Amino acid sequence: MEYRKEIYRKSHSGEPLSFEQALHLYTTAPLAELAAEADALRRAKVDNPDVVTWQIDRNVNTTNVCTSGCLFCNFHCKPHQTEKHYITTIEQYCEKIETMLALGGNQLLLQGGMHPKLGIEFYEELFRELKRLYPAVRLHALGAPEVAHIAKISGLTTLQTLERLVAAGLDSLPGAGAEILVPRVRKIISPAKPSVEEWLQVMHEAHLMNLPTSATMMYGHIETPAERIEHLIRIRDLQAAVPEGHYGFTAFILWIFRSTGTRLEAQGVKTHFSPLEYIRIIAISRLVLNNIRNIQASWLTVGKQTAQIALHSGANDFGSIMIEENVVSSAGADNHFDADGIQRAIREAGFTPRLRDQLYNLL
Repeated sequence: MEYRKEIYRKSHSGEPLSFEQALHLYTTAPLAELAAEADALRRAKVDNPDVVTWQIDRNVNTTNVCTSGCLFCNFHCKPHQTEKHYITTIEQYCEKIETMLALGGNQLLLQGGMHPKLGIEFYEELFRELKRLYPAVRLHALGAPEVAHIAKISGLTTLQTLERLVAAGLDSLPGAGAEILVPRVRKIISPAKPSVEEWLQVMHEAHLMNLPTSATMMYGHIETPAERIEHLIRIRDLQAAVPEGHYGFTAFILWIFRSTGTRLEAQGVKTHFSPLEYIRIIAISRLVLNNIRNIQASWLTVGKQTAQIALHSGANDFGSIMIEENVVSSAGADNHFDADGIQRAIREAGFTPRLRDQLYNLL
């Protein structure tokens, strides 16, 4: 117990935990104790500990064509599957944006696949046109693997790619494509996706540019407890390298792997969801990521009740109502919220809901 107290003291004081210390807490600390310590750190980190933030945005998939071949993804199709291909048109974007605006949202989460023929010019033209039509709508778009892919097929560096995307209208970069930032895991579940090092490089370059980003982790497939901690340490260390006054990672988002119909499931890797395990990871995430302000509870993949408990275990944000989420839903996540429902869930958990934007400014 005395050793754990020393580790908690380090976390609360903002000192980085070692891998061994973080793994010790994760594997030995009683859950109630771990959650209480994480909740205390949350209260110290946020402006108002009685407030839980939430957001209205819309997911739009630019294309479903992808060369990555991730074993956990049902959404993508291969380039040769021409009967299934699509690239979202400007007319379709406009229809989706108008619906989002009517619901009070102001941000598009644009993600898709690693399309072999969609280079930098395609995304520059798309972003510029969307900003011309809807200048107030924020583009939270692509992800580090997509940036690396666009750079490769366009003959650019990732930094040049980011600079051109920002000039065209990119406002922030989501943490998509992280999964578990350990080479062993990535080689198995995402064999053709840009590497762990490339993900970290793109995010670091974004941070040097002061382009806001988020960080994610998808757990519950083939990774070990130690590899979960290794992932968190990599995120924490990357945040520590953010220049003073720059955004860096605005939030960390955790969700569980959903296996329904995936190639991983066909290989015997199935979802085994434990609410207690999710709460444990939320709590250790808060304690390890003591330099990231916001931790999000993923109601989409774990459901309302578990997400509500996460708000007392280190999380301070309830995410978005997720208009049109396709990727996780295609693998078995079937939870849904509208604006009234998400606020009601936050109040039921004992907090005051406050609408926010992507930069966590209260609206």
